[in-house]
Amino acid sequence: MKNLLNKKILFIICGGISAYKSLETIRLFKKNGAEIKTILTNSAKEFVTPLSVASLSQGKVYSELFSIENETEMDHIALSRWADVILIAPVTANTISKLAQGTTDDLASTVVLASDKNIYLAPAMNVRMWEHQSTKQNLNKLKNFDYKIIGPEIGDMACGEYGEGKMSDPSTIANEIDSFFLKQKNNKRFKALVTAGPTNEYIDPVRFITNKSSGKQGYAIAKSLSKKGFDTTLISGPTNLKVDESVKLIKVETADEMLVATQDNLPTDVAIFSAAVADFKINKKYENKIKKQDSLNLNLEKNVNILNYISNHNSMRPDLVIGFAAETTDVEKNAEEKLNNKNCDWIIANDVSNKEIGFDSDFNEVTIYYKDKDIKKEKLAYKKKSKISDEIVDRIIDQLN
Repeated sequence: MKNLLNKKILFIICGGISAYKSLETIRLFKKNGAEIKTILTNSAKEFVTPLSVASLSQGKVYSELFSIENETEMDHIALSRWADVILIAPVTANTISKLAQGTTDDLASTVVLASDKNIYLAPAMNVRMWEHQSTKQNLNKLKNFDYKIIGPEIGDMACGEYGEGKMSDPSTIANEIDSFFLKQKNNKRFKALVTAGPTNEYIDPVRFITNKSSGKQGYAIAKSLSKKGFDTTLISGPTNLKVDESVKLIKVETADEMLVATQDNLPTDVAIFSAAVADFKINKKYENKIKKQDSLNLNLEKNVNILNYISNHNSMRPDLVIGFAAETTDVEKNAEEKLNNKNCDWIIANDVSNKEIGFDSDFNEVTIYYKDKDIKKEKLAYKKKSKISDEIVDRIIDQLN
């Protein structure tokens, strides 16, 4: 476990007989150089003591959501930001249900909801509880939220029954977290560039041509790339979105500015062009504000197509070039034409006439069209844009490797 050294693991222990295994898991983490902070739920204290956990973790044990000692620290925020990864082991059926519903009635659940880090769950419960339909539905919901599940295993249980629901062995859990950090380290050799948002093409000092792009999908892709270890640069048109500190943000306004910023930040291993760049700009911008008049004729000229320009310049072309196609009709036909005409490797297309997955929605449903793969297209079903982004990035990693 060479990848745990100096990694910050927030370890949450829930109430269950398997909590004793958490002590051995903490010992393995510490043995391999990880830094540990722990949260004990109130029911967890019935199975392991704060003193035993503190002795092994060599750090403070947190429990109370509202603590007089730390009233200025806002533990639920500070802990979620401190961690490189969050592990809940054991996670009980009750905690799984709370997380699936977004309930925040204690420190552990509040920290998880406030976190933007990867979260791993190691379930432990009676076989009947594990097989119950409500548990399955809650787990599926958590998987869609991008929680990672470790186990459980099949075996003898403390209640005397046999079946699936036994918490994974501490070495299995530690190896899974070690593997997570290994993947992050491997991905750090990759550089990624993402464009997002609209562009503004000025008519005069106060008026411009733009479009409805919110930038949400591009920002989510940049976040996912960074979260998975990529050295990520985001070139963004005007939006009101916040970006992770780990992402290098370059703000631009016009298509020309976005092109220059893109050129300045190449080469990269992958470039994802999700920005809705204006096709046209004003041939000659008015220097002063245009006064009201009965009619106005504007002379437009084409902007440089950034996707096409980068795809066809071998000296700066990334190994993987991905374009987006926001369509209202003939989605497949237009996406395939763009794939071929722009000389890119993938086109990710969606139907923005559908308001549920349109520009300003938090949800999306896309189809990836591949140029040089046996599978020519692949649909990513309706889900949050953050989850769509994770699925796209997983495919990017497979391709680059």
